[in-house]
Amino acid sequence: MTGQRRGGFPIPVSVLTGFLGAGKTTLLNRLLKDPALADTAVIINEFGEVAIDHLLVEQASDGIIQLSDGCLCCTVRGDLVDTLADLVDRLQTGRIAKLARVVVETTGLADPAPVLQSIMAHPALLQAFRLDGVITLVDAVNGEATLDAHVEAVKQAAVADRIVLTKTDLTEASGVEALRARLHQINPSAVLLDVNDTAADAASLFNCGLYNPETKSADVRRWLGEEAAHDHDHNHHDDGHDHSHHHHDHRHDSRVHSHSLVHNGPVPFSAIEMFLDLLRSTHGEKLLRMKGVIELMEDPSLPLVIHGVQKVLHPPARLPAWPDGQRGTRLVLITLDMPQDYIQRLFAAFTNKPSIDTPDRAALEANPLAIAGL
Repeated sequence: MTGQRRGGFPIPVSVLTGFLGAGKTTLLNRLLKDPALADTAVIINEFGEVAIDHLLVEQASDGIIQLSDGCLCCTVRGDLVDTLADLVDRLQTGRIAKLARVVVETTGLADPAPVLQSIMAHPALLQAFRLDGVITLVDAVNGEATLDAHVEAVKQAAVADRIVLTKTDLTEASGVEALRARLHQINPSAVLLDVNDTAADAASLFNCGLYNPETKSADVRRWLGEEAAHDHDHNHHDDGHDHSHHHHDHRHDSRVHSHSLVHNGPVPFSAIEMFLDLLRSTHGEKLLRMKGVIELMEDPSLPLVIHGVQKVLHPPARLPAWPDGQRGTRLVLITLDMPQDYIQRLFAAFTNKPSIDTPDRAALEANPLAIAGL
C-alpha cells in the first residue's frame, strides 16, 4: 500500500456484532468520540438503520460519509470485499489521508462467519487488512431469551474475543450474573465486559490481535484467551484435552463447544497440515473459529501461527521467536454441532499421543473419514 497512514502493519479490522437491540450503535457513538479511534472507517449495512449522533457533517461520494472527528462511515455496497477494496483505493490515491482502523458493524441477525472469511481469505485484501477481533454485544434484559430462541445469537457469542453486556442497569443483578455464567460457558476464552464500566473503552475492546500494542510484541496467551479461560471450572491444561462445555438447560448452548488442545513438544509440519486439512474437509462448516500457535519439528525456534474460520484458513505465519518462552502447540477451537470427541481423537492421532480407541497414523491416513464417523 502506498497511501499514508499511521503504523506499518496491515490495517486492523474489528467486527462489531450482536443481536437486534443489543446496543451496537449506542456503543459506536460513544467509541467514535474516543481519540484512540481517530482515523477509523466504520462500515455499516444501511445508513437508515443507524444514527451516528451529532457526528455526520457531510456526505461525500459513493456511500462514504465524513464524520466530524475525521472518521469515515460507509455502507456495504453489494459486498464487503468491494467496500474494503474501495477504502484501500481511496487510501492509495490520496482521497483518504490516513486509515488506522476499520470497524464493521453487522446486522443483528447476521452470522459473523462470512464477514470474518471476507477479511481473512480474500487475496486482494490479505496484504491490506488483518482481523483484529470480534466484539459481541449481548442485551442483559433479553439476552437469555435471545440465546434460547436464536442459534445466531449463540454463534455471535461463541466467536467473540470480547463480549460486552449492555442494559445491565435495567435488570436484576442475579440475572446479569446468570447471563455472564452462561456466556462464559459458551465461550470461556472471551473477555467479558459491562458497557457501563469505565473499563469498556476503546483500549479494552480493540487490539485483540496477536500483537499487543502496549508491548509491541506478540502476546500468545492474551490472543488465545487463556487468561479469560483460566478461571473456568473445567479449564485443565492436559495434553490434547478437549475442553467441551455445554449447558444442558439450553438447547442451542449444548451445540457449541470450546476445545483447548495442548501438546508439549514439536510436531511435524506434515502432521499439522493433515490435521487441519481433515478437520476442515470433514467438519469445516462446524468450525466456527480456530486459533493456534504450533512448535514445528522442522524448525522449533520459530512458532507457526494459524487462524481459521470454518473452511477458511488465513495463510499461516511464522513469528521471529517464542514470545513468552512457552513452547509446544496450543490450539483453541470453537465448534457447532461437531461430535464431542472428534477433535480430541484427531489431534491425538497426529501428535502420536496414546488415546483410547484412537486409530494409529497409518490407519488414519488410509481411511481419514473413519475417525469422523462418516
